[in-house]
This record gives sequence, structure tokens and C-alpha cells, in this order.
Amino acid sequence: MQHYLLIYHLKGDYLERRSQFREAHLAKAKDATRRGDLVIAGALAGPADMAILFFKGESPEAAERFATDDPYVHNGLVERWEVRRWNTVVGTDAAQPA
Repeated sequence: MQHYLLIYHLKGDYLERRSQFREAHLAKAKDATRRGDLVIAGALAGPADMAILFFKGESPEAAERFATDDPYVHNGLVERWEVRRWNTVVGTDAAQPA
């Protein structure tokens, strides 16, 4: 099992525009959590210019699929996104314990 970070680079008007898409976005995130793909997620504060979504799986596919189907992405709240493998080494659930 590997860990992946889906990193959203948010548009400047993200906070003002998200309310109309938030319910659909959160439903998608809750479904991904129930499947065991998404561990935890949220936007960074001060400023809210990025969001980090932590996925686990054998490949980055679940994180990539989430982004390509996300209402935030489809409706222009996300300027760009990327998926990065996260080499976790310390902690109870580390993928490659040191």
C-alpha cells in the first residue's frame, strides 16, 4: 500500500465560489473515504490557496480519478492539480516504515 497526495492549487476566488459546488464535492470525498481510498482532506488556511487530499492505494489512480471527476475542478475552482507519491516512513500507518 502506497500513499499519495492530491494537491489542488486553488483559484483566488475559491472561497467565494465554492458554496454552489461544495455539497457535490463533499459527497464525492465521503464516497472515496467509504471505499478506503481517501484518508483525510482539506484546504490550507491563511491563505486558502491550496488543498491537500491524502489517498492510499497501490497506484495513484484513485487520486487522479477523483480530481478528473471533481466538481471543483470541472467548475474552475482549481487552477491546477497534481498527484505526488508520499514516501511515509514514520507513524503507525507508514507505507515504508524506517
